[in-house]
Amino acid sequence: MAQGTRRIRRYRKPLNLNIGMLIFGAVLVYVVVCIVLYFQTSHIVGYEVQEGSLSASYIYRGIAIRQEVVVTAQDAGYVNYFVREGERVSLGGLVYAVDETGRLKEYLENTVQDENALDPRELLEFRSEAISFVGSFTLKDFERVYEFKNTIRNTLLRLTSSNILESIQAAGEGQADDFLSYGTAVRSGIVAYWTDGYEDLTPEAVTADLFSEKDYEKKQLAIHELITAGEAAYKLSTDENWSLVIPVETQEGIRLEAEEYVKVRFLKNQYESWGAAKLFYNEDGNAYLQLSFTNSMLTFVSDRFLDVELLLDSETGLKIPNSSIAEREFYLVPEAFLTKSGENGDDGVIRQRYQEDGTVSTEFVKTEVYQFDQGTGEYYLDVGVLEPGAVLVQPDSQSTYTVSRKASLIGVYNMNKGYADFRQITILYQNEEYAIVQSNTRYGLNVYDYIVLDAQAVTDKQFL
Repeated sequence: MAQGTRRIRRYRKPLNLNIGMLIFGAVLVYVVVCIVLYFQTSHIVGYEVQEGSLSASYIYRGIAIRQEVVVTAQDAGYVNYFVREGERVSLGGLVYAVDETGRLKEYLENTVQDENALDPRELLEFRSEAISFVGSFTLKDFERVYEFKNTIRNTLLRLTSSNILESIQAAGEGQADDFLSYGTAVRSGIVAYWTDGYEDLTPEAVTADLFSEKDYEKKQLAIHELITAGEAAYKLSTDENWSLVIPVETQEGIRLEAEEYVKVRFLKNQYESWGAAKLFYNEDGNAYLQLSFTNSMLTFVSDRFLDVELLLDSETGLKIPNSSIAEREFYLVPEAFLTKSGENGDDGVIRQRYQEDGTVSTEFVKTEVYQFDQGTGEYYLDVGVLEPGAVLVQPDSQSTYTVSRKASLIGVYNMNKGYADFRQITILYQNEEYAIVQSNTRYGLNVYDYIVLDAQAVTDKQFL
């Protein structure tokens, strides 16, 4: 008997669903949905309010105005200085000598350095010069390296010249008076060995072009240089009172002048002083602020342009980020229409209602107060509680008021109660990142309150 061909079929296993797989699938779907929602929604971050302060700082470049007298040489020759720049000299005091023949210059060049070693006092003078330069040097003002080089060179040669001049006069070497002519101070003042043509500049003559410094040239008067008769030998700053002129915006200048005195930090050496402020307008139509000082002129006698920082508006209060600040509208309701009711004495108003039969009734509507304006005698009430056109009744009176007028308040969203609760703030000072607001106000913030960091991420009364 022949066997027939057998067909083999694969057995399909039935889908075996159990409760465990169903729960796992539901959890997986829930996790995926939560992840998607997490990345699609804005996250609400809190910020703890702390006490703090902000100081505004404004940096300006100013032109120094002094009473300066340029003294010219009476004779031609090689000039030798005997007074340090920035040192005070009295009337008739020896400032320089002109070597008409070059003999003193030749003697100095041939003198062995060891024979004219500097004493400790003179070495201390060099050390002070170096420390002052290093402490105020920045790469932005690299040209000051050359000024420092000239200052050190002039100081060294001045000390050497003084020592050798004393030696020559003591030894009677060729009668020094025969080839030297002396220059004495024409009046008392602070000595400087540079000129720039701005010695007669007045505050009223300052223009915007001067601050560009494109045509500015400062000429250093170096020791042992050959000068001619009538050429500038040195100059004197004859008054300790001096001023700094800076360009300002008109409104800023008005505010600074109103303060009368402005605290200034000189960026060259971080020295701080108070300057009397005066606003004026020059022929170029720009506003300038003159800051007058009664000290420190000697410190900056070698500078015409000075960078200064005005230290303004130091305020202390509650420090909050600007991102927390929001603006909201409120209804204005006269003080006489606000009342209290209920066991807790809640704030609210009495609203007039019309029944279906046409009769008039009243009801108490609880509402939160956000601010009270002492000047107008009006309360700021939530627009979400009252509708425009609502008629309010004054307690114990027949007077009524129709709700319509609105006004805005600046504030933040307090999150202490678990939802976004708007709180009005009074900004004392504000910069680009933070604001200082008044603390302990009736409807405002207190220290250690938690507020929403990004006010744009929430809405009023939103649960957090």
